Amino acid sequence: MKFLSFAHQGKRSWGCVRDDSVIDLGQVFRSLQHMIAADSLDKAVAAFEAADTGIPLTDITYLPPIGKPDKILCIGVNYRNRNTEYKDGSDEPRYPSLFMRTPGSLVGHGQALMRPPESEQLDYEGEIVIVIGKAGRRILEAEAATHIFGLTLMNEGTIRDWLRHGKFNVTQGKNFGASGSVGPWIVTSDEAGPLDKLEVRTRVNEEERQHGFTSDLMFPLPFIISYLSTFMELLPGDIIATGTPPGAGARFDPPRWLGAGDVVEISSPQIGLLSNPVEDEVV
Repeated sequence: MKFLSFAHQGKRSWGCVRDDSVIDLGQVFRSLQHMIAADSLDKAVAAFEAADTGIPLTDITYLPPIGKPDKILCIGVNYRNRNTEYKDGSDEPRYPSLFMRTPGSLVGHGQALMRPPESEQLDYEGEIVIVIGKAGRRILEAEAATHIFGLTLMNEGTIRDWLRHGKFNVTQGKNFGASGSVGPWIVTSDEAGPLDKLEVRTRVNEEERQHGFTSDLMFPLPFIISYLSTFMELLPGDIIATGTPPGAGARFDPPRWLGAGDVVEISSPQIGLLSNPVEDEVV
């Protein structure tokens, strides 16, 4: 099943996709995040199946599926061939690299990515994203899949020259407002299929830039969940971006930054298509 959050006629709600429409389930729980936290998928499915008509997807504004997650966790340099792409001669890391994003740095499907006036170096990163369904601390890797509600996509957009303003952090370059996107919806785990066979692809103006499979990850999805839950409690609605394949704009010579008028598409056959135009932020 595909669950999304949306706005329609001035009202925010959430629902489940049926063909080319969304069944509004806002009367069941006030948000998708609340439904996940209540562990009430069965109640949502029953309301979905009882509904007659939906709202055409063409009539809605897509919102980030989880509006205010407790945590947005991002794993860096997780694809083996991306580690090689750095050409620094380093061995594969023993542990994942980690940073965090704020909700305001991400927009929904179809909404504009903003290139800020402070930099021309807006870059793209297509990623598979875990959405936590069941809380847990010190989760065993063998049990990690039971803590996943579903999967979505992220353009983990980056302002490259702001990544190194500090000596040890990348936070500044990862949190400009509307610099990335997430969505278009969350596909439940049963529909997405095996976690080690997911595929992600990035296109800019229909030109393929990135292509990868989760089988290429140095740290597979269950390991990521187990590792993160060692030092923090994962909560329902937390989202975890799992890394991007090689081919980001910064890795071209010369670099290929995003500019106003570009369209970035992140796609996965198991999940869907996340598409966003790029605009210059007006201040």
